[in-house]
Order: sequence, then C-alpha cells, then structure tokens
Amino acid sequence: MRRAIYPGSFDPVTNGHLDIIQRGCKLFDEIIVAILVNPDKTPFFSVEERREILNGVLKDIEQGGCKVVVESFEGLLVQYAAERQANAIVRGIRAISDYEYELQMALMNRRLEPSLETVFMMPAEAYSYVSSRLVKEVFQLGGNIDGLVPPLVEQRMRGKK
Repeated sequence: MRRAIYPGSFDPVTNGHLDIIQRGCKLFDEIIVAILVNPDKTPFFSVEERREILNGVLKDIEQGGCKVVVESFEGLLVQYAAERQANAIVRGIRAISDYEYELQMALMNRRLEPSLETVFMMPAEAYSYVSSRLVKEVFQLGGNIDGLVPPLVEQRMRGKK
C-alpha cells in the first residue's frame, strides 16, 4: 500500500488543499490528512473543529478508490509518518517562496528518515495564490471568500463571527 501524509494546519481548509488531496489520490492508495497541533498558535478553528470540517468536505469530493483519513499529530512529522507507516509526505507548493521553505523541510526530513520521500504538488491555477492565512485575513476584513473555500467552511467561519 502506498500511504502518504499530507500535513498542515488546515485552518481553514481551502479549495487548494482539496485539489491537492484529490490529485494526490491518483498517486497514493491512502492519504492521511494530518492536522498539525501547534500549541504556540491561536487558530481560528480548534483541532476538533478542523477535523469535523475536513471530514465533512472530504465526503463530497471524488477520491477514486483512494482512502482519505483525517488525523492530528504533534511533534516531528517524520516520527508521525514512521508510526503510520507512510511512504511519502505530500506538500503543496504555490510559489518560489514556498519552494525554498519546503525544500529545507524536505531535506531535513530526508536526513532524519531517509526512507521517507517528499512529493511536491502544485495546486490548480485557480488556487495558486490561495492560503489559509490569506483566506482568514480577507474574511476578517469583510471580503468575499466564495470559491476559495468549500461552502461548509465559509458557513462555519460565518458562525464564528
């Protein structure tokens, strides 16, 4: 079984994230969407809310026989990946600035766990500029986020206002 970990904050999950998951399912038998628990950050949604939202939106996308599981983790990603017997880490890259950071992380992860591969994926053009941080900022300033996040996410964000 080819199992990948797709780690991130997913705060909130965007259509770009879903695009990466859907396309990643063409490469892997199972993708574990792993919500990073970072006690140093104040998230918009709690880990449990993010898990609920992800499970809600993932049931609506085509996964083509690929199993998608939502979990959360703390600590080193490579340790979590080893515990889950993953073969790869999936990372989305939107711009050159993402690549520089992700390359450093991938090389460090390879040093820590040489058997674990990192797969970089670019989101569809329509989502190439979308980030969770940008979505939250636009939303909090009263801007339109329609088409950037699934309707369930927008609904849950409005419920927090």
